[in-house]
Amino acid sequence: MAMVDNRPPSEGGGGGKVWGLFKLPFRNTGNSTTHTTTSSSTYQTEGSNTQNSNNHQGLSASNSVSSVARSLLPTRRRLRLDPSNKLYFPYEPGKQVQSAIKIKNTTKSHVAFKFQTTAPKSCFMRPPGAILAPGETIIATVFKFVEPPENNEKQMDQKRKVKFKIMSLKVKGVMDYVPELFEEQKDHVAVERILQVVFLDAERPSPALEKLKRQLAEAEAALESNKKPVEEPGPKVINEGLVIDEWKERRERYLARQQVEGVDSV
Repeated sequence: MAMVDNRPPSEGGGGGKVWGLFKLPFRNTGNSTTHTTTSSSTYQTEGSNTQNSNNHQGLSASNSVSSVARSLLPTRRRLRLDPSNKLYFPYEPGKQVQSAIKIKNTTKSHVAFKFQTTAPKSCFMRPPGAILAPGETIIATVFKFVEPPENNEKQMDQKRKVKFKIMSLKVKGVMDYVPELFEEQKDHVAVERILQVVFLDAERPSPALEKLKRQLAEAEAALESNKKPVEEPGPKVINEGLVIDEWKERRERYLARQQVEGVDSV
């Protein structure tokens, strides 16, 4: 719609010019569009930042949940122990007694193990540690001095005093065992078991006591078989009593060589 101004020219009416009244509100159309576009871009940027922040928080929460879930999972053990969580000792106050535990490497890698105890002055292990090849088994012997009860002390009280711990460490190939391995790679050390002490009546037969005796006998037999025979110096007896004195033979060969050299010089 357009309106015509009928006022005379002297009054500044514009000589009947037509005014486009409906175009006035749209004079700043370009500025409004720019402002709207800028506001939209700002909103999108803020929304993107908010989404990234939410994603980061969600990822952190997911990692936390994963770490908690891993901590709740049972530790994959490298060794199989027999007995699995106890050390049986015959109860003989005032004497040094022995226990035994069979240790087997159940992995496909070499594994080092190490004993620890809360009473190093009255207990020691043989061996205190070793490296086992894949599938290898060893019977370790544990020695303990049983202190006489004091002030009506019960066996249960002595059980709680002493504990043993077996730790394991995966190693690369065959190497000599040294305790420093566990200090150098402490982040990779796993606690296999914490063993409780159980006393057995030495005069009353029981399946646990019989099993302990068998394991101790196996440990002693393995220890003896690993000992290398020491060769005694002196004459050796071969076949039916023939005695050969090595030093005598060497002396005779030396004298014969001297005689030959003497003849040649002449």
